[in-house]
Amino acid sequence: MMDRRTFLKAAFGGVGLTAAGPQLVAARPIRPPVFKAPVALVKTDDRVAGIKKALELLDLTGIKGKKLFLKPNFNSADPAPGSTHPDTLSALVEALQTRGAARITVGDRSGMGDTRQVMARKEIFRMAEELGFESMVFDELEADDWLIRQFSGSHWAQGFAVPRAVVEADGVVQTCCLKTHRHGGHFTLSLKNSVGLAAKQIPGQSYNYMSELHSSPHQRRMIAEINTVYQPDLVVLDGMTAFVEGGPARGKKVQANLILAGTDRVALDAVGVAVLRHFGTTPEVSQGAVFEQEQLARAVELRLGVGGPDQIELITADPASAAYARQIMDILLNE
Repeated sequence: MMDRRTFLKAAFGGVGLTAAGPQLVAARPIRPPVFKAPVALVKTDDRVAGIKKALELLDLTGIKGKKLFLKPNFNSADPAPGSTHPDTLSALVEALQTRGAARITVGDRSGMGDTRQVMARKEIFRMAEELGFESMVFDELEADDWLIRQFSGSHWAQGFAVPRAVVEADGVVQTCCLKTHRHGGHFTLSLKNSVGLAAKQIPGQSYNYMSELHSSPHQRRMIAEINTVYQPDLVVLDGMTAFVEGGPARGKKVQANLILAGTDRVALDAVGVAVLRHFGTTPEVSQGAVFEQEQLARAVELRLGVGGPDQIELITADPASAAYARQIMDILLNE
């Protein structure tokens, strides 16, 4: 049986591995996008039923037997869409367990508060006991629990650090919200949700990665670059309610009555941007073609997903969802 160090050398070619502290890790291979990336779209007034229906529209047979890391949106403890709704997380965990996931670990780093306190307010530790998943508070990780990612062309001066647990997981699932972002991200969907995977600071080091991110003119490109460290097995976007202005914690809220699900982050975020435009949103999110948004444009450069709206297929199962999908697709194709 391989020990942990031997496993890492086999998995990542031994690049920059040292005895202790943060370590250099190569990106996971990014699969080239299929010509049509399926995105399940369900119009619903029932969050849990909508999630179940969306997942039924996708092929998730690859989940079986995997030890999964599940990334929610716990940037703060504010009610959805400020953070992940408890019903969204429980429905997703139960769906993954039903499909044979061997183990699920739920973890995050809060940008607007103490992560343990945020997760406690969201009752994650109680939920973990009831549903049988593990929880992880990134603020409490040791230096050796972080891995450094840097690559040619990155806009990160010193790279960025991600938890070893995410890199070593058999698969990664995330659930994000539908909202704008007033602090420079412009919108926070699945690509932006990955910022919670990156360290603010590594124990024993003074460098503040989040200060660099939030002060950089390349912030939206850097957001996309964090996503090179993993390939999602599934992304679920809870769009029951949405912030069309403000965000990430509070903002102008609309009832979007929408669940999106898929495995292509670029496709899903492009659809999310189109939904925000459908309801009327900020000038930053409204301007130009959807795929000209910097988060999406950089993600396309990095081959994280589809390259344009013509490569997206919205999958629906009822007339109301199909009508909704046609409206969103019109925005994607014509703006």
